Amino acid sequence: MPLEQLNALPEVGAYAELLKCCGATCWVEKLLARRPFSDVERLHQLADEIWAGMTESDWLEAFAAHPRIGGSKPPEVAKDTASWTSKEQSGMQSADESLKSKMAEKNAEYEQRFGFIYIVCASGKSAPELLDMLTRRLYSDRDTELSTAAGEQLKITHLRLDKLINGTARSGSFQ
Repeated sequence: MPLEQLNALPEVGAYAELLKCCGATCWVEKLLARRPFSDVERLHQLADEIWAGMTESDWLEAFAAHPRIGGSKPPEVAKDTASWTSKEQSGMQSADESLKSKMAEKNAEYEQRFGFIYIVCASGKSAPELLDMLTRRLYSDRDTELSTAAGEQLKITHLRLDKLINGTARSGSFQ
């Protein structure tokens, strides 16, 4: 949808569209309060500014709106983003069963260790890359990992804002 259309949507419609980009309701509410957006760059700048002011609970809410990497069933809150998620995680679709099984094991280990799902901007990454990144991140302390995951969530948010406005992510954006 064009930016002008997002600006003109009733609040409930704009809320639903922005929630597809980031599952943190506080982030969506604060971004909505800044409408109208003058241009796409300003929208991205505001997304950054607002995300930087979010709390751990906001981050965790956003993370919970994602399916597990390699998982087959997204959470109910993510049902409206299933087609985006499928494309974002396309590297996992071609993975063999052994790698998918290993990813599931590491996902469970990660969740047990940190208390939230593994968040990574998976666009353009192969299944082996995603598994390697997950394995390396398991060695982080919780504060470092929370910060890393929040940074990955912001990358996903930017890609999804581009998909919302342009129908596609800008090449090389926010990777």
